[in-house]
Amino acid sequence: MAVDDKHISYRIYLVAVFIFLMAIAIVVKLTNIQWVEGDYYRKLAKQRTVRNFVIPANKGNIYSADGSLLATSIPNYEIRFDAKAPKKETFEKYVKPLSDSLETILDRPSGYYEKELRKARENKNRYYLIARNLSYTEYVKIKGFPLFNLGAFKGGIIVEQETVRKHPIGKIAERTIGYDRIDPATGVEVGKGIEWAFKSYLNGKDGKILKQKIAKGQWKPIRDLNEVDPIDGYDVISTIDVFIQDIAHHALLKQLEDYEADHGCVVVMETETGHVKAISNLGRAEDGSYYETTNYAIAESHEPGSTFKLVDLMAILEDKVADTSTVFDSHGGQVKYYGRAVNDSHKGGYGKVSLARGFELSSNTVMVQAVYENYKSNPSKFVNHINSYGLNKTLGLHFKGEGRPYIPQPGDKHWSGTTLPWMAFGYNVSVTPMQTLAYYNSVANNGVMVKPQFVSEIKEWNKTIKKFDVEVINPRVCSPETIKKLKAVLLNVVKKGTGSKLYSKDFSMAGKTGTAQMNYGGKEGKSALYYASSFVGYFPADHPKYSCIVVVHKPNTSKNNYYGADVAGPVFKRIAQKIFTDAPSTNKIKQLDSKIAKQESSYEKYDVESRKKSNAIPNLKGMPGMDAVALLENLNVKIKVKVIGVGKVKKQSIQAGETINKNTTIVLELS
Repeated sequence: MAVDDKHISYRIYLVAVFIFLMAIAIVVKLTNIQWVEGDYYRKLAKQRTVRNFVIPANKGNIYSADGSLLATSIPNYEIRFDAKAPKKETFEKYVKPLSDSLETILDRPSGYYEKELRKARENKNRYYLIARNLSYTEYVKIKGFPLFNLGAFKGGIIVEQETVRKHPIGKIAERTIGYDRIDPATGVEVGKGIEWAFKSYLNGKDGKILKQKIAKGQWKPIRDLNEVDPIDGYDVISTIDVFIQDIAHHALLKQLEDYEADHGCVVVMETETGHVKAISNLGRAEDGSYYETTNYAIAESHEPGSTFKLVDLMAILEDKVADTSTVFDSHGGQVKYYGRAVNDSHKGGYGKVSLARGFELSSNTVMVQAVYENYKSNPSKFVNHINSYGLNKTLGLHFKGEGRPYIPQPGDKHWSGTTLPWMAFGYNVSVTPMQTLAYYNSVANNGVMVKPQFVSEIKEWNKTIKKFDVEVINPRVCSPETIKKLKAVLLNVVKKGTGSKLYSKDFSMAGKTGTAQMNYGGKEGKSALYYASSFVGYFPADHPKYSCIVVVHKPNTSKNNYYGADVAGPVFKRIAQKIFTDAPSTNKIKQLDSKIAKQESSYEKYDVESRKKSNAIPNLKGMPGMDAVALLENLNVKIKVKVIGVGKVKKQSIQAGETINKNTTIVLELS
């Protein structure tokens, strides 16, 4: 018995020692948790119950120059259903009326949603998709439907919201307006156009707020000193004019469709400021439709063809090595250099013609001879002119992806005996349409080259944050004497040259046609050859208000022809004519008044001469908006005009017959 008692005592001692050691281990662990790892666990506990949440900043809007909304952020809703949330009796009571309501608003066949909702409940689906991409109005309606109006826990409705960027004017100028988003595949921020270039102004700064987790997965805000309010983004005012943009877009689209072309672009720019009033870039899809793809006007650098001949003429006149009256022999329409032929498009050439006439007829042989004969011994002199015009470098636009020009330089490894003559008619060089337009615009702007601008200012409500002033690239590309001669020949191109089909006695235009054969050096051979047709110029010719370039790539050659005057020229004319008709310059008011006086219209009863002398507001209702503006600006008293919308006048803030005072503002609402 004593031995058993002894064994029991040993066991008790062992248990006591084990308990003691366990107690020591627990104390050590608690001490370690409290003092060594305490900060880590306290932080972990806080993270699980208290968390910083981002408060998204409201992104700024993009507006057109005339106040139209080009891009804005709106909420987008997705509705899902937690099929396990409602109780059985609640689900059975409301599933039919809910289904009927959903089928009405979401345009589904009868019985569709009842079947799907019952299936979701049977499968215990807690995240069944009802609908996505809903507007706020649709979301509010669905949230009020039977069962869903009981809320998330009783009715099972799950609402997810995101902010999406919308373009109220649709696809027009979509590529230039651009985008700024996160690529879901890579997580990298990507973007294009104004949205990307001016994101630092548009995006604002997100805020943050501390929230504490409470029952049922809900989070309650904790107001403390760490809360940061979001700073909303600024609004960007673009230079785009929606009215001109609409004209340019549809004029280009019609011609691309008529000629079944691959792609094309058009840009309309205000001469003095460089403000881009319209830009359209359309590419052909597999189904034959056209949509905004690449920003060809900015990104696509290619051989310009005959539009480059203005460079020849400007350099020659500046150096006085020849004049517009200097005569050249077209040699039957062909001249050769180092065994390679330069041909005129007109078979047999043009005989002996002046340099000016050679330019007007776009004679390759005349222009090449004029350049080669005067610069063959010193090609650097000619190339330096091109460099001084800024055509050897990018324009430095805000947008990324601007195409790089290529101007061969004497001494380069690719320079050869044929480089100089081929440059003279627009080959062996590469420029973007926007660079060509900026150059031609400098002639229209009396020698001052300005940088194309897409944004005029940054605003916070009505407060201007930043203005983008006119940026001069080159204050004088050439002498006033040369500008005068260039303007004369550019006008004659339209009057009696290659652009004569575009001539109209009603309004004046000046410019240059271009037809370039593309891909002739490609590996695909002759089968890959195609044409790029272009026209670039300005209007009105005597007092240029706008410059414009049109480029159409790969027109179907079976559709009449592929020359710039026939393919690109009509787009230019349509744009100029429409703008000129609807927004006449002050020197055309008399023509406009004469036209109005002859029309049997709602405003025919107003005598034009009396309007000019009167201080009374005429009845403008039913008139085209720009006609109304012209008439108001021609009144005896200076008046400020604000136009809202496009089309014809449907409402005027000052009624007809009322006397006006100096600097009065009248608001015209257009249909």
